[in-house]
Amino acid sequence: MEPNCPTSSNDYAADISSIRQAQVRIEPFAHRTPVLTSETLDSIAGRKLYFKCECFQKGGAFKFRGACNAIYSLDDDHAAKRVVTHSSGNHAAALALAAKLRGIPAYIVIPKNAPKCKVENVKRYGGQVIWSEPSMQSREDTANKVLQDTGAVLIHPYNDGRIISGQGTISLELLEQASKIDTLIVPISGGGLISGVALAAKAINPAIRIFAAEPMGADDAFQSKINGRITKLSEVNTIADGLRAFLGDLTWPIVRDLVDDVIVVDDEEIIQAMRLCYEILKIAVEPSGAIGLAAVLSNSFKTNPAYRECNNIGIVISGGNVDLGVLWNSVNK
Repeated sequence: MEPNCPTSSNDYAADISSIRQAQVRIEPFAHRTPVLTSETLDSIAGRKLYFKCECFQKGGAFKFRGACNAIYSLDDDHAAKRVVTHSSGNHAAALALAAKLRGIPAYIVIPKNAPKCKVENVKRYGGQVIWSEPSMQSREDTANKVLQDTGAVLIHPYNDGRIISGQGTISLELLEQASKIDTLIVPISGGGLISGVALAAKAINPAIRIFAAEPMGADDAFQSKINGRITKLSEVNTIADGLRAFLGDLTWPIVRDLVDDVIVVDDEEIIQAMRLCYEILKIAVEPSGAIGLAAVLSNSFKTNPAYRECNNIGIVISGGNVDLGVLWNSVNK
């Protein structure tokens, strides 16, 4: 066993208690997002699907839950110092919005290749944009410099117990809205979303299956599960801009222990799933948000006998912030 890795749920960065506390904390601010179903997509998948539509969350993505919990967890002394984060877009906008609601200035480090619509969201919510190069190392280095220069408080986009707890409120809602669910499929990147979802869901129903959905061009979680340790890639290449981060030391133990499998799909499958979301569900979904549907419809999922008993599947549609120009170009290729 790796040193300093949790050996029980009590050692994780969050738990069902902190997730329930987060639910109370963010309830005045966050939306209770709807669950959509479609007989057409059920027929295509051969299973009953329940779509938890975080594209209707404030800021257009699930990230507002964690950001709101983190911001409202700060005591007044820390809040007065201002906050800083780094993000490819959705956490950036979510933190800017949550900070605005509490009246806290926010410094947001964003890579230069972030989607324009996500950058515009940050500016709309009053965040001060600071550019970095499009690599995790540059993002972190730039954020650290802002910390040194300003004395602000860092709110990490995923490797933070407050963030994980906030994201876990999705499970509390979803399993109440659709109690028959026996399987959850969740996008994975840095692991904050799936960590919170898994912790809450397994506490409510220990038999529930938790699957991560990951793009082939950024399959570090898949490789990490195989290798039994955090595995980082030398480069990533995927249309799913929200799924290009690597697991953190707080999220990895949860993913290692509670995520039953990682389903890897290619960008073409993601684009096709986006098309189905637009045409059938009638919702705007970004690539990262469509990957759960792509996973369910993939041949690797449909033909795997281990998944035969996954009959009622909850899919987290993580966000809907997509540059329409990029979308049309992808669909028309």
